[in-house]
Amino acid sequence: MLPTGGVEVVAEGLQAPWSILRLPAGGVLVSERDTANIVEVLADGSLRVATTVPGVVPGGEGGLMGLAFLPSDSDRPGYVYACFTAASDNRIVRMPLTGSPGALALGAPEDVLTGIPRASNHNGGRIAFGPDGFLYATSGDAGDRDAAQDPSSLSGKILRMTPEGEPAPGNPFGNFTWSLGHRNAQGLAWDAAGELWASEFGQNTWDELNRISRGANYGWPIVEGLAGDDRFVDPVVQWSTADASPSGIAIVGDTVFVAALRGARLWSVAPATAGGELAASPWFVGELGRLRDVTAGPEGEVWFIGSNTDGRGSPSPGDDRLFRVRLASG
Repeated sequence: MLPTGGVEVVAEGLQAPWSILRLPAGGVLVSERDTANIVEVLADGSLRVATTVPGVVPGGEGGLMGLAFLPSDSDRPGYVYACFTAASDNRIVRMPLTGSPGALALGAPEDVLTGIPRASNHNGGRIAFGPDGFLYATSGDAGDRDAAQDPSSLSGKILRMTPEGEPAPGNPFGNFTWSLGHRNAQGLAWDAAGELWASEFGQNTWDELNRISRGANYGWPIVEGLAGDDRFVDPVVQWSTADASPSGIAIVGDTVFVAALRGARLWSVAPATAGGELAASPWFVGELGRLRDVTAGPEGEVWFIGSNTDGRGSPSPGDDRLFRVRLASG
């Protein structure tokens, strides 16, 4: 699935947006890192604040970050989960979702997981529910490089937990850790075969796209990029840090889409599940500025957001924007 035709603007005027959440019953929510607002994008492209998340302390790369959704069942309401930087830690909370598209609202937050180390950078922050029903979260090394190799630390990991915030059954170390050796992973998505993929910021040389396996070690801070070291899992794709700084990812059909910040482009990587050699192609290079997140849109579309107002970009009037583009098989 490859972009075809021109990019369309869905909404503009977002402030340092971080995560796009398209709800299954309709409605679109976007987190704003520095305002702590969860903004609803209305059908006409206008914006309204659904809630301001209490306790968010933005600074550097921290603030209100990833969003995820758990649908309601007979025992509970639907919840929006949010990962954010608080005064002393990074944490995950959940808020009951009420209202209908155009008038969505969120109730008081309830802690799910607290105590994830925070710093001015390397906060991770992406959250997503897997096909197994458990919540996955990326945590950065928060400036403590060696913690990424410690299975008992919450830093430098992909974490896996129950919706209530307990370590998920089957985790390899009996705690929250699902995989380790991550510097600052910021994208999570599953392919049609149920395999987990993650994007990761490198340091000075290589950014990474990884297939994530239970209990696997991805090498940071001992290695960066392709190392050929049997102790660690090599990335399936690596990029120069000037070409990527990969953030959010989405898988549509058999294609992994990767939003690139410093690289100011959208990457497509395919095939995700069909086997064979992966091919990575850049799209919209330098046209839209920094890109923070990407998600599957309505059938035949992919949606993504700019990140030019995050303090590292060069914003234009109307930034930041939520974009969409049609896809065609290719």
